[in-house]
Amino acid sequence: MRTLRLRHLELLVALSETATMRGAAARLHLSQPAISKMLGEVESCFGARLFERSHQGIHANALGVSAAFRARAVLNELARATEDVDALQSGVTAVLRVGAPSVTAAVPAAIVRLRERMPGVAVQLREGRVHELIHRLLQGELDCVFGAITPELLSSDMVPLLEPAVLLKDALCVLASASNGSIAARSYQRAELQAAKWVLPPRETLVRQAFMTAFLNSGVTPPVPVIEAMSSVTIGTVLRQDASLLCAVRLEHAVDEIARGGARRLDVSPSIDLPSFGLFFRRDGMERPLVLTEFADAIRHVSQVAAPKRRAARRRLEVNSAGTA
Repeated sequence: MRTLRLRHLELLVALSETATMRGAAARLHLSQPAISKMLGEVESCFGARLFERSHQGIHANALGVSAAFRARAVLNELARATEDVDALQSGVTAVLRVGAPSVTAAVPAAIVRLRERMPGVAVQLREGRVHELIHRLLQGELDCVFGAITPELLSSDMVPLLEPAVLLKDALCVLASASNGSIAARSYQRAELQAAKWVLPPRETLVRQAFMTAFLNSGVTPPVPVIEAMSSVTIGTVLRQDASLLCAVRLEHAVDEIARGGARRLDVSPSIDLPSFGLFFRRDGMERPLVLTEFADAIRHVSQVAAPKRRAARRRLEVNSAGTA
């Protein structure tokens, strides 16, 4: 293995992505005979055949897929190391690369707290779907990912490669415009909201599926949305511009919208849990740099601070409901 060079690792990645000797040669600016010779060296190092050759091209077998995955992670780690050294030389004390959904109340608050404790930290936030972000984490592009533990993630082969650093509970929430005069400050049963004008995410999302299941469990046909949207910006905007609408969102989204103003959370029974949110590291057995442990502590802190506020808001809602009754 000591005879492996970075060029060999680049070849593994190129072949896994181009599936032809010609494509790999063009990407690495080498001749096809040179590519063929290098592949022989790589397979000799591993002591196994990694790619299957045919008239249609070349494709990685199970061993090759694993080797290419690790090679990509090594190359990305080296690229990040170069970026970190450049940043440190410019005066930054540490660099944190975080993956998170586009709507989260916890991550922005945790970043602010982290920079209060470590003012020299530079944070790079990458937004996207949790499954894609986890891939980027395992490939060495990100340092950690904050996202929901979805069924898709649980059914994948990535779970053993992840280390959950923080786990937070999540729930299905209903939001109304703060100016919606037809919605009283009391507890609602789902059947009472069946005829409301709903803004909902698409059917394939966890939130929509949980929403539909909640109504079905209450013996009520799930409402058909008047607006179906995925974008949190769109959902928040239409809610504020049309006071008659109700929105079904996850807790992280609800907290974010309420903090922006103009929206309030309804007390709807029974409550419905959603898959927990988690902060994930790679399970690599290495000691965590201080910036990662501090960010995990910041996530815990902001979630603990937010919890009493949510409980207090619920108590106020219950008091108002009793007074109305």
